[in-house]
Amino acid sequence: MKSLFHYQTFRFIWLTKPPGRHLHKHHQLWMPLTLADFEAIQRCERSLPKNFNFAADVLEQWSQKEKTGERTANPALWWVNGKGEEVKWSFRELSSLSQKAANVLTKTCGLQRGDRVALILPRIPEWWLLTVACIRTGTVFIPGTIQLTAKDILYRLRASKATCVVASEEVAAAVESIAMECPDLRTKVLVSSQSRNGWLSFQELFQLASEEHSCVETGSEEPMAIYFTSGTTSFPKMAQHSQSSLSIGSTLCGRYWLDLKSSDIIWNVSDTGWVKAAIGSLFSSWMCGACVFVHQMVQFDTDTFLDTLTTYPITTLCSPPTTYRMLVQKDLKRYKFKSLRHCSTGGEPLNPEVLEQWRAQTGLELYEGYGQTEVGIICANWKGQEIKPGSMGKGMLPYDVQDNPEKTTATVRGDFYVTGDRAVMDSDGYFWFVGRADDVIISSGYRIGPFEVESALTEHPAVAESAVVSSPDQIRGEVVKAFVVLAAPFKSYDPEKLTLELQDHVKKTTAPYKYPRKVEFVQELPKTVTGKIKRHVLRNQEWGRT
Repeated sequence: MKSLFHYQTFRFIWLTKPPGRHLHKHHQLWMPLTLADFEAIQRCERSLPKNFNFAADVLEQWSQKEKTGERTANPALWWVNGKGEEVKWSFRELSSLSQKAANVLTKTCGLQRGDRVALILPRIPEWWLLTVACIRTGTVFIPGTIQLTAKDILYRLRASKATCVVASEEVAAAVESIAMECPDLRTKVLVSSQSRNGWLSFQELFQLASEEHSCVETGSEEPMAIYFTSGTTSFPKMAQHSQSSLSIGSTLCGRYWLDLKSSDIIWNVSDTGWVKAAIGSLFSSWMCGACVFVHQMVQFDTDTFLDTLTTYPITTLCSPPTTYRMLVQKDLKRYKFKSLRHCSTGGEPLNPEVLEQWRAQTGLELYEGYGQTEVGIICANWKGQEIKPGSMGKGMLPYDVQDNPEKTTATVRGDFYVTGDRAVMDSDGYFWFVGRADDVIISSGYRIGPFEVESALTEHPAVAESAVVSSPDQIRGEVVKAFVVLAAPFKSYDPEKLTLELQDHVKKTTAPYKYPRKVEFVQELPKTVTGKIKRHVLRNQEWGRT
């Protein structure tokens, strides 16, 4: 990656007219759409423009604002790896570099508009560069985590009919092992300082590429990205997003859930294979002109995380609840987060006690959001809105999303998209997560959601992690069973006594009928590559299914 890091000669190509190519209703001249326009579109207060391209209609606007001094000196992307290497790109630099990357994809790799490109890269600057390059060229990008196995990659490449794969060294061997089984795959591009037989070197091609590229004028509803769901309940599904769904569709998310302004620096902790990375670390952030901060951090480390928050002027943090659960175990009052002002979380339900502990130690609120790969953010606690501990907040407006027709048909009811999750709404319009539709346990006529039981168990010091599923029972039909991973100090405790203690604890913490009548202590829980617990594996195990 050295060659990309040290690329310092930038030549800027300015358009002869403003990059936003939309005609305002009351003006007979071409004017760029503003953030307020995008908000109005997402609120369905104005129509979606026929054509839209995030690179041309948003990123180039910020590039122009930098040129005229209308935007502060904040970088667009600020990347560190904890080993002394650092990358800072302004929007002007991002524009120039992404044009070079776009020429690599189209002129060297021969990709055409509509071709599908698998991007299997860690948190390195090239992920952002190549994602923008795909948008510029109208090619459909398909992000994937480097934790994917060869089998996972084979499934994704064949299902998506990807013609090109761009990968890092971590997964190059896995790609090679299955490439011959992918009839649509024509090109392999390696992002590495090392070369590999049968692969094109992105670094070498990038250095030779032209800086001049004309952005494709894509339709607003033209495909832009394909994400694979986590496979929590079945094989991963493809979710296809349009040029507008993740970009214009993230406007309200950036403004009100993440509370972003162009002067902010946001650290969104998310694997590049997740849709949360696209929403929080690209579209919503850059829609608002904020700086995206990235720490490569191959493995999560609490001390490194806290040192980063104290060292860099990060104003906005977005991270999964698991991160906050680990952070509150520390004495956070010893750390001074000089710039941090807004914290949000999503990806899994947030335990109310974690919210309370974070608030007590930092003085900051935690704004929880809920979303899905298929539609982005659905519910969220907005800045300035009362936070009810345990609630996902109020509904937001999701935008245009497409999926496999057969899968989509199964999730649509009239004008409604059926998430497959269960929640309840209180009289104030706040939503409270219950669980997946097939995770709900019905015992003696009672409907029991696993999350509340898991939250109760988590409050006990003996529990490091837990998963709750249904288990067959001759009298009650089914009962609650908890699979528990013990914290290290409790691993030698008597299991029978500890079972009774945990059962009593849950009875006191939540409604008594919800307590786990069965408890099994395990070393680890089955999870997807994105870290979500695969409850269906445990449930099938209990019911003797394969």
